[in-house]
Amino acid sequence: MIKIGLVTVSDRASQGVYEDKGGPAMLAELQRIIATPFEAVKRVIADEQPLIQMTLSDLCDKEKCCLVLTTGGTGPARRDVTPEATAAVCERILDGFGEQMRAVSLKIVPTAILSRQIAGTRGNTLIINLPGNPPAIKDCLEAVMPAVPYCIDLMEGPWLDFKDDCGLKAFRPKHAKKPG
Repeated sequence: MIKIGLVTVSDRASQGVYEDKGGPAMLAELQRIIATPFEAVKRVIADEQPLIQMTLSDLCDKEKCCLVLTTGGTGPARRDVTPEATAAVCERILDGFGEQMRAVSLKIVPTAILSRQIAGTRGNTLIINLPGNPPAIKDCLEAVMPAVPYCIDLMEGPWLDFKDDCGLKAFRPKHAKKPG
């Protein structure tokens, strides 16, 4: 079974003071888009860089998730350290993901320039930071998901198919062939 990690980074949600809305929004979008059966490995954690790094490492190395999505902690506030934690655990940063998410978000809200979300790879895992707002999660995932399956292919990960009616198409070059 393919595993996808979903990490909500929020002091208040991790303490039960605030309902986690980002995690369920990420899951709903993935369920709407991805046809390949997958198991969601969910975490709700505080805005602490060592904890974020440990959680991302665990989801990549121990849980063997092919994709890890984070929500929250990408703004300019003092406790927003998700991008720093992500960069610390990644072997490679894929700048295009953050650029695309900000470009799409800027069409909706001018404060998207404050977003610092990034993406990168660790082993066979793609990690993508998403904003904390559920509508922004949807917009950003729709903007980058067409590139996600081929990125995972290139990292020798599992084959991801999209649902025919999701409104998105996974881009793969013509020479890309499904294993098996």
